[in-house]
Amino acid sequence: MHLPTKPLPVATPGQVRSPSPPLSLVLSEKSKDLAYDDEEKSVLSLDAEPSSSPDGGYGWVCVACCFLIDAHSWGINSSYGVFLAYYLSNNTFAGATYLDYAFIGGLSYSQCLMVSPVANTITRLWGTRTTLFVGVFFETLALFGASFATEKWHLFLTQGLCLGWGIGFQHVGSAGIISQWFHERRSLANGIGNAGSGFGGLVYSLAAGAMITTLGLAWTFRILALVQLVVNSVCALLIKDRNEHIGTTVRAFDYRLLAKPEFWLVLGWSVFSMLGYIVLLFSLPDYARSIGLTAQQGSIIGALLNLSQGIGRPVVGYFSDSAGRLNIAGFTTMACAVVCFGMWIFASSFEILIAFALVVGTICGVFWAAVGPVVSEVLELKDLSSGLSIVWLAIVLPTTFAEPFALELRQVTGGNFFSVKIFAGCMYVCAAVCMWLLRAWKVAQVQELEEASQASLSGRTSPASLASGRQSPTSTISADSKRGASRSPARSFSRSPAGSFISGRTTPLSRRLVMSIKV
Repeated sequence: MHLPTKPLPVATPGQVRSPSPPLSLVLSEKSKDLAYDDEEKSVLSLDAEPSSSPDGGYGWVCVACCFLIDAHSWGINSSYGVFLAYYLSNNTFAGATYLDYAFIGGLSYSQCLMVSPVANTITRLWGTRTTLFVGVFFETLALFGASFATEKWHLFLTQGLCLGWGIGFQHVGSAGIISQWFHERRSLANGIGNAGSGFGGLVYSLAAGAMITTLGLAWTFRILALVQLVVNSVCALLIKDRNEHIGTTVRAFDYRLLAKPEFWLVLGWSVFSMLGYIVLLFSLPDYARSIGLTAQQGSIIGALLNLSQGIGRPVVGYFSDSAGRLNIAGFTTMACAVVCFGMWIFASSFEILIAFALVVGTICGVFWAAVGPVVSEVLELKDLSSGLSIVWLAIVLPTTFAEPFALELRQVTGGNFFSVKIFAGCMYVCAAVCMWLLRAWKVAQVQELEEASQASLSGRTSPASLASGRQSPTSTISADSKRGASRSPARSFSRSPAGSFISGRTTPLSRRLVMSIKV
């Protein structure tokens, strides 16, 4: 049985058949098309982040909750200078030295950061709300326990270790939530949330001083415990994360992130910033007394420093969104060094010290306002919590030993604060250098993405077009753009991603490339 066969077409006279392209050439062009498609998808996937972030909505409730949590955790801890002045002036704990009290203040900071792996583990297993309530429990236990302290080791356990754990679980549990809800206004939202520690420090510095005078030390601790218990519990119930929505990976210690050289620059910026920040924060009230000011004037200087931090962090966040997060982080870090060298060294009166506290307070806490957005510029959003956990661990030693080191440095130089001022300024210079190098890496990354996008959007020819001798639409547009570029630079710019953005003819890719210039 013979199957009918279809006769092969025969070219008629005057008709020339187009030769079929070789199969290897078709497959080669097909593989190039697939490669270009994959490359374009990898570039376009960077634009998925803005669409996945609500950039507001319930996120503002989370911002308010983070503001209040910071005010009633970091804010209470920022009033430690008031308790320190009371301990020293009344010899509350027999045998305790200034160095002992300096270590207690450093412990509350370092232990807050030390518990970050445990806090991340609890978040992964039982959720953010559980982590926050664990923090509320430890902070309440610490403040109530401190009200019954009679020896200095009681204070180490309560106002040092336990208070640090309470602040740590609340801080680690809430630190990355704001960035999950915002993209375009991420730095502004983080700045507002972190401003709570400044305003809380101002309120609690004044309130603690008044309550100690009228009610005594024990009842001051108990009232603080009750207030934070109510406020932080309500915030823990209201706050919501988006871990499941964005696929957040919450690991206690994700060592794979340490393979990224750019992440080491973030750690360097964090460590040096904290060395300067802790020295400045804890030394300023004591410096006020060293130049002949009263203890009350020293507490006013500390309160004004906290006030300017509360005002400055949202401002830093606002300009970070408009001028670039890495740009503003590097600029304000270097500005701290300039202010320390230019104002603190010459501050010898109450008026000049007030001006210094107001100016430096607006920028010295840039780390707390910018660390979340900066890490999100280096890592994917799903790795933000794991990255922040490593950052918290990296700054444990600086926060523990910065103030004792400054105290020893002062004693070696005969009680002079000049070396302390130089040390704080130099630490901010080193932090600014790390941020400058990080920005250089980010600019190079943006340029690579732009080159990849241009390669994926120009010069593409499909196999079918090759066989028919016709160009694909993208290659036609590319050729027309090249011809336009040779005729008119303005027309060439109008067809570029930046020109499309300005003229309003935007695509997700063009918007991403232009916005990435502000690093």
